[in-house]
Amino acid sequence: GKWKNKERVLIFSSRGINFRTRHLMQDLRTLMPHSKADTKMDRKDQLFVINEVCEMKNCNKCIFFEAKKKQDLYMWLSNTPQGPSAKFLVQNVHTLAELKMTGNCLRGSRPLLSFDPIFDKEPHYALLKELFIQIFSTPQYHPKSQPFVDHVFTFTVTDERIWFRNYQIIEEDASLVEIGPRFVLNLIKIFQGSFGGPTLYENPHYQSPNMHRRLIRLSVAAKFREKQHVKEVQKEKKKASKVLVKEDPTEVVFETPAEEKPVEIQLVKPESKPIVKDKKKLRKIQRKKQKKLFRTEA
Repeated sequence: GKWKNKERVLIFSSRGINFRTRHLMQDLRTLMPHSKADTKMDRKDQLFVINEVCEMKNCNKCIFFEAKKKQDLYMWLSNTPQGPSAKFLVQNVHTLAELKMTGNCLRGSRPLLSFDPIFDKEPHYALLKELFIQIFSTPQYHPKSQPFVDHVFTFTVTDERIWFRNYQIIEEDASLVEIGPRFVLNLIKIFQGSFGGPTLYENPHYQSPNMHRRLIRLSVAAKFREKQHVKEVQKEKKKASKVLVKEDPTEVVFETPAEEKPVEIQLVKPESKPIVKDKKKLRKIQRKKQKKLFRTEA
């Protein structure tokens, strides 16, 4: 057959990414034979420069990883150069190299794409579904692809996030074994253009990582202030004068008075106890005396 679908995806990142993001990017390149690589982009450059890079690389789709503060990872999925594009916050990244991912598939094989039913119910999810299909599906008869279908890409929506999983299809009983990578996409915005333009959709449930870290710090500070307040209250209670409680006349009702014993006055001085000397010392003295007598007689 002829290779008609000429989709090419450019996968690259900005400077400042960590090792886990680099491994994730490399995993996506190995799973997508229709992808291309490029050098890291400088963080000072504007994002619309990526459209020119895609044009030079002859790519019409792009996956761009943007790192901020060396701890937050953002993913851009874009249809260049017309659009639309979507920005996600990437969380809970696990790569192919982890030991828990026991599955294994043929390199360059074509995947099945499985979507949650919610992708057909809401318009912004329907747009993302079409974007995922065009980016992640390997074109038929691609020169670098294999004519086999032995793994599944699943996109599931739970907790207002999109969960990406990759499973191997085992031939014996059609059961699934996870291969990896796995990650969670938290949608931020969908733009009409490529890497910018008017906003088509903004996620109301999205909370930025800076705000999340700020709320954690505030909760820790509130707990600390509460402990200090409790300590101050306890100190004030200790310093406060004790209030004398009036005697209750009913407390003595069931008390029985003890029998009074006659007072004995001792008129005679008690006898002194005999002083017992050390018996060992007495024996030593007796031995010395016996030795002296024995010497004088001799």
